[in-house]
Amino acid sequence: MSESTPTDAALDARVLVVMGVSGSGKSTVAAMVAEQLGWDFAEGDSMHPQSNVDKMHAGTPLTDDDRWPWLDVVASWIRGHLADGTPGVVTCSALKRSYRDVLRAPGVVFVHVAGSSDLIGDRMSQRSGHFMPASLLASQLATLELPEDDEVHITVAADRTPDEESAEVVERLALQPNPRG
Repeated sequence: MSESTPTDAALDARVLVVMGVSGSGKSTVAAMVAEQLGWDFAEGDSMHPQSNVDKMHAGTPLTDDDRWPWLDVVASWIRGHLADGTPGVVTCSALKRSYRDVLRAPGVVFVHVAGSSDLIGDRMSQRSGHFMPASLLASQLATLELPEDDEVHITVAADRTPDEESAEVVERLALQPNPRG
């Protein structure tokens, strides 16, 4: 699933939006990439309003109306980092193109962590303490619109270790590791 080739715009990445369905490993990969680069990191799930968290915890899929205010908060984080010149990595499912359109800006690259429903379902069933139940995976997969060729993105296969996946992101986007010391 690593078929996407970064464009020249991707090589000017200043904010990475690590996207994909719940359970794909996007939070782990994003945190590792941010650590390797010494960039700011934000967990998009923590930006959800409590009403969204409650809904997902109850096993109810979010609607577009639920997601728009959350996407605006994530977009604000992105815009703030771009305006300040502070590179960052943020997680966000960004399942639909219309959601990515809210987040898109020059300097933003989407990193899609993608895997099979069996792999992701297995991961979700093994984790504890997350508000997103495995029962919502089917609705997320049904909602997912894969990034298209005209979207600045790369796709990383979720079937390897997080170390391998995060190293691929850094390498494919020609980013320079610069851990904070």
